[in-house]
Amino acid sequence: MINTLVLPRPSEALKLSSKKIDLSRKSKYGRPRMELTLTQPDDWHLHLRDGDMLQAVAPHSAKHFGRAIVMPNLKPPVTTTAAAVAYRESILKALPADSNFTPLMTLYLTDKTSPNEIKLARKSGVVFAVKLYPAGATTNSQDGVTDLFGKCLPVLEEMVEENMPLLVHGEVTDPNVDVFDREKVFIDTVLQPLIQRLPRLKIVMEHITTMDAVRFVESGKEGFLAATVTPQHLILNRNALFQGGLQPHNYCLPVLKRETHRQAIVSAVTGGSKRFFLGTDSAPHERLRKECPCGCAGIYSAPVALSLYAKVFEEAGALDKLEAFTSFNGPDFYGLPRNTSKIKLMKNPCKVPDSFSFSFGNIIPMFAGETLQWQPCFS
Repeated sequence: MINTLVLPRPSEALKLSSKKIDLSRKSKYGRPRMELTLTQPDDWHLHLRDGDMLQAVAPHSAKHFGRAIVMPNLKPPVTTTAAAVAYRESILKALPADSNFTPLMTLYLTDKTSPNEIKLARKSGVVFAVKLYPAGATTNSQDGVTDLFGKCLPVLEEMVEENMPLLVHGEVTDPNVDVFDREKVFIDTVLQPLIQRLPRLKIVMEHITTMDAVRFVESGKEGFLAATVTPQHLILNRNALFQGGLQPHNYCLPVLKRETHRQAIVSAVTGGSKRFFLGTDSAPHERLRKECPCGCAGIYSAPVALSLYAKVFEEAGALDKLEAFTSFNGPDFYGLPRNTSKIKLMKNPCKVPDSFSFSFGNIIPMFAGETLQWQPCFS
């Protein structure tokens, strides 16, 4: 919901006359600024890593988001409730002393995960979902599932009983399937049969990239099928990988797709559907691990994600729908209370840092060196 708007041009007041107008804040040039007041957003798909990297990036997410679903693809992966509890403690220790950020933990599904582990996860009060990585699909997925129906069906059935969501990296890993088609093939060969077999299993299709995924999510039963959407898949298409030379910091998995797919995702997200919610898939790597002969997949978006989402919704003329996407749809799907605190976004152009420097090296953020119009205001 847009609580406060300060319009940059008086003529725009005619379009938003029903909104509260506050012309008291002005830029250094004397012009009024636009402000949005949102319920504190959450990030429903986040990579925090561990060790020095965790210490470096956790404060960025904690500054912008109230909660986050934390991905379990560490080395070794977080496959047990005990490991998830320990990882959560590490995250809490990495946060600033005054932070209220809450990590929501997940388990990494394997061929050997037991139904009893799902019971333990639910009883723990700190594990909120189980992540399906098809073996070999993305970073640290080598321990993932090789045969979902043959080896994991008892676990999935227990997840239905415990109302535990399955979070899906939706790509097949068959090398004979074109990398740009792997999401569609996964929907046809895995997700459609899964829903038919277990219609009461709550599923989140993570970081969707195609119009096929949009249609699939929209066709499912509300409350049982949803999707997270990243800033990169809303803003970039696959041309961004090659413009001006190979761009490793725009490389992620699932890979960026055609412009027609990007437009379909933007339309779905800005149209107000409850089935889509914020999930940055912010995935930091040290610069030299991106700029090398075999670079890692992942875009570090945490410091700029809210600015980029606001950009997308503004360009679509849908700022009034931004709050539901960032702050309501996610907790509603997970059955969690919405946050009560507020955050302000101010239209105040600011340059994104070229990099963030740490003792172990540099991390390059999404849109490094570029100017973004919207900025979170922490006063």
